[in-house]
Amino acid sequence: MTSPTTVPADTAYDTTPHGPSGGGGAARTDTASPEAPVTAAGILARCRDLVRPSLAAAMERLHPWLGEMAAFSLGWCEVGGGPADGSYEGKGLRQALAVLCAEAAEAPGESAVAGAVAVELVHTFSLLHDDIMDGDGTRRQRETVWKAYGTGPAVLAGDALFALAVQTLAEVPGPHTAAAVCRLSETLSGLVRGQAEDLLFAARPWTGPEAVRMDEYRAMAELKTGTLLGCAAALGGLLGGAPTPTVTALDQAGRHLGVAFQAVDDLLGIWGDPAVTGKPVHSDLRQRKKTYPVLAALAGNGPRTRELAALLNSPLPLDEAGAMRAAALVEACGGRTATLDEARRRLDAARACLRSVPLDPRAAREMEVLIAFLLHRRV
Repeated sequence: MTSPTTVPADTAYDTTPHGPSGGGGAARTDTASPEAPVTAAGILARCRDLVRPSLAAAMERLHPWLGEMAAFSLGWCEVGGGPADGSYEGKGLRQALAVLCAEAAEAPGESAVAGAVAVELVHTFSLLHDDIMDGDGTRRQRETVWKAYGTGPAVLAGDALFALAVQTLAEVPGPHTAAAVCRLSETLSGLVRGQAEDLLFAARPWTGPEAVRMDEYRAMAELKTGTLLGCAAALGGLLGGAPTPTVTALDQAGRHLGVAFQAVDDLLGIWGDPAVTGKPVHSDLRQRKKTYPVLAALAGNGPRTRELAALLNSPLPLDEAGAMRAAALVEACGGRTATLDEARRRLDAARACLRSVPLDPRAAREMEVLIAFLLHRRV
């Protein structure tokens, strides 16, 4: 866990109140002082606790075998359906964004729960399929679904989650249902396009005119990761009754957060602690994944850059010594610094989007805490 993150004293937002009817919406039920320190862990736990009953109820609608695989992926059970110890459950960032963005629209967090469930189901579906495509055998320090149950069953479970996400959102009563389903559908299309680009990157050379450019990688990351975070934020605002400019700003903020999230993920894929990430040290380098730090390091033209390119182009697998050398070269060529700079730029861009529209001040402060947390997370 990261150390508690408190709200910066100089955080400033437009605090003009608005709600579903243009005035003050439903107030939050908690009574803590707006100035009280709040941690990212506390925000994430509060939002998970709000969403989980509805997420569990949605999962009950799945075929029992498919539901077991989905629950295993979420860290709720072991293979065979036995209870898990709970240590594998994800942080629920997308759920939290949906809830906070509804609250930012002066609506109760409950109004965004169906959107949060839909986004979590899509996220889980994407992980099941991504693990198969990437050949990843572990996630969160345990087997991935395809490793535990088989490839075919994991594909089927992902398909079931995809369908359930759309159904969950389509059944939301109220005037915003059609717009919410359209937004989720657009998000799914963007997510698939991003994954397609990511797979195509693997076949391209490390250097030369056909190499993956940094702007191409950023565009892929925004599709693959940013669209779903943007969708979570936008659905929260939309279901909370926010006006169109606010929903648009929330979506844009989420997209920037997604690119920052991917950048930090790329750092963890090389330098993350295996005891925390559940993956071997330098795992992305060993698999020769084209990630932001590596591509940034290869953008130069010095002797270290050429040495790094030679290592990555070698037909031989990277042993421990080779992976350590490659990681050192990526850092020496500025890849680590460039990735952190990109994450910071994107987080600042997200803040600018949030400050461009009137938001509930308390919800805005809690989003600021999550933004700070994203840069320093360990998993």
